[in-house]
Amino acid sequence: MIVDQAVYRDGQRGECVDLGDALARLRADGAPDNDFVWVGLKNPSAEEFAFVVSELALHPLAVEDVLAGNERAKIEVYDDTVLAVVKTLRYVESTSDIETGEIMAVIGDHVAVTLRHGDVAPLHHVRERLERHEQQLLREGPVAVLHAIVDKVVDTYQEIDEEVAQDLAEIERDVFGGGNQSHSTTIYRLKREVLEFRRAAQPLRFSMHQLVEKGGIVRSKELRLQFRDVADHLSAVLADIESYDALLSDVLATHLSQIGVQQNSDMRKISAWAAMITVPTLIAGIYGMNFDHMPELHWLLGYPVALLLMVVVVTLLHRTFKRSGWL
Repeated sequence: MIVDQAVYRDGQRGECVDLGDALARLRADGAPDNDFVWVGLKNPSAEEFAFVVSELALHPLAVEDVLAGNERAKIEVYDDTVLAVVKTLRYVESTSDIETGEIMAVIGDHVAVTLRHGDVAPLHHVRERLERHEQQLLREGPVAVLHAIVDKVVDTYQEIDEEVAQDLAEIERDVFGGGNQSHSTTIYRLKREVLEFRRAAQPLRFSMHQLVEKGGIVRSKELRLQFRDVADHLSAVLADIESYDALLSDVLATHLSQIGVQQNSDMRKISAWAAMITVPTLIAGIYGMNFDHMPELHWLLGYPVALLLMVVVVTLLHRTFKRSGWL
């Protein structure tokens, strides 16, 4: 559905009743490049999107990617049209899961179209912030919309970065502090979420150079500086993600080693007790065969001597295993 649509002239919002007419007036009046129509869509149907495409004359290749959906984060240029795909993330506090969404932005001549798939990271706050507090940025034209989206997404990445760092710190305390609350499943699950985080954020870094290089898509020097600041924040987040991935691998290996050591210790204790049980069983088995000519069979002290022998041997074995650390 169409969530919102408006015309922006010199950073000021105006009503937009008909998309095609509004865009035609902008182009026919020779309006400055920074005047544009902004259309916001959420999970549009094929009919709704076809209407927007016909009204705004979007590039066919950009339309194809938008309809396909579920794209990798990227920024592509088709003649005078720019297609940006960014992955939005949301951290679920109760389960420590990271949910993924997608925002697409099509930037063209006097036009900006934003599409949101899913409920992760809504865009109405972005539009509201631009209209109320960053009108100077809106005066830069439709590329300012792209900056606002990427900036919002990267800010969310930074928030999730802090949440993941806290989860990792808790796991470290449990594993290296000798706690028994961490399990391989918990560690692996967080590692999987970190990989999901990296898959969403890493491709965007390779596309950001198109927005910061001189003579590229962004003509405004101020906007290039703004995009460069966002790129720096993204690089910092990706550096943290790489360190989290490596540290989780080390924590998982350490946890598995601790499990192996504990299992080895348990096996030694089981073996020691089995050995101590075997000796009296062996003696009792021998003296229970009841052969007529067996030594000590009819000896009056045979029974207490056999018991004493069991106690002495088991005691010696227990002291030996205790000294060796098996018990």
